[in-house]
Amino acid sequence: MIVELITTGSELLLGRVLNTHSQWIGTRMAEQGMPLSHHVTVPDTAEAICGAVQTALSRSDLVITTGGLGPTSDDITRERIAGLLGTRLVFHPEVEAAIRAFFESRRRPMPEKTRVEAWVPEGATYFLNQHGTAPGLAFDLSPNPFRSGGGRSGLILLPGPPRELHPMFDEQVRPWIGSRWGAAEGFMTKTYKTTGLGESLMEGRLETPLAPLIADGLQVGYCARVGEVDVRFSAAGSTASQLLRAAAEILFREAGEFVFGEGEDSLEQVLVRTLTQRSQSLALAESCTGGHLANRITNVPGASAVLLAGVVSYANASKTALLGVSEALLAEHGAVSEPVARAMAEGVRRVTGADYALSTTGIAGPGGGTEEKPVGTVFIAIAGPHGTTVRKQLNRFDRLTFKYSTAQQAFNQLRLALATASSPGPG
Repeated sequence: MIVELITTGSELLLGRVLNTHSQWIGTRMAEQGMPLSHHVTVPDTAEAICGAVQTALSRSDLVITTGGLGPTSDDITRERIAGLLGTRLVFHPEVEAAIRAFFESRRRPMPEKTRVEAWVPEGATYFLNQHGTAPGLAFDLSPNPFRSGGGRSGLILLPGPPRELHPMFDEQVRPWIGSRWGAAEGFMTKTYKTTGLGESLMEGRLETPLAPLIADGLQVGYCARVGEVDVRFSAAGSTASQLLRAAAEILFREAGEFVFGEGEDSLEQVLVRTLTQRSQSLALAESCTGGHLANRITNVPGASAVLLAGVVSYANASKTALLGVSEALLAEHGAVSEPVARAMAEGVRRVTGADYALSTTGIAGPGGGTEEKPVGTVFIAIAGPHGTTVRKQLNRFDRLTFKYSTAQQAFNQLRLALATASSPGPG
């Protein structure tokens, strides 16, 4: 099955907005056994949108577009696609009622302009927007007027904001696709999340033992990002399940200590889940990461059951006043040092009574480094029921990447500590 994604929006081409749709929708479609075959991004012009959709429909079984369904003058996808398909727009009172309810629930008046979103191309299925106003639209084109020999194709128009698109796609669009096209027969895919080992090193561990499975039809992919490598296994046919199971066994045998989750798991989700299951708590003392650890932890639903406090002790005086780090220790070793990282973690654990505490202190740069402690130097400490450990890392990146990479290392350090802890109960 040929599936094509068209992302619309001049802001995407200008680089003003990061285009995350290809990754997110690509993952969802692959899970359904329908991986994307093509992806194109076009500006907000009638010629570009209609041309891209017509070209896509001429070669694809399913075409998905994102963006251009809102109420402003540059949101022209709804109207132009209706014209391309030779259908008229029809007003739907129930769509307007849903839009009005959206604004009423937020105690805001409904702008008159948003009524345009209640005009739906005749013959289209609409998906009400639970997190915004513009409904999604779907067309079951049989015959497909742009494909040689006719045939059948689907066309789905989705709103652009991810907070609206994601739940709409999962809750309404995927069932619509499944009811018409099902899933590719026998196609299966599984992604494992790993950290602590680079992409080439991971492949080096797996290449030889996976070779017989690859010869039998297993597909293997590696996707590297800051502090993580995704390992993806895919297969089709009657042996797909067996191949994926055998591949997973090899992964865990050869590199199991680096695997922290599956699918869309993040390290912070794994930590919150693990600590919640063990009825244990966490506190954070951050210097160089500036609250980034706390931000990521609190992005996880249910974090309130785990996180007791996060202290951003950026200045030396705050390390002393809030965490009890002695001025003598700071003077002797400097803020970026193993003893200070240890004192920060133990201090915040003592102050909060948490089972575990993480601390970070380092040099994010671009200035401030020395020959002994170059830019990128960071110390990460964990204080817990079984003592305190400190690790030194060198993360020579820009400031934002430095903070993210340090957080990855800190979270993984805690994950490993939790995995090896002898007692699952509170300390």
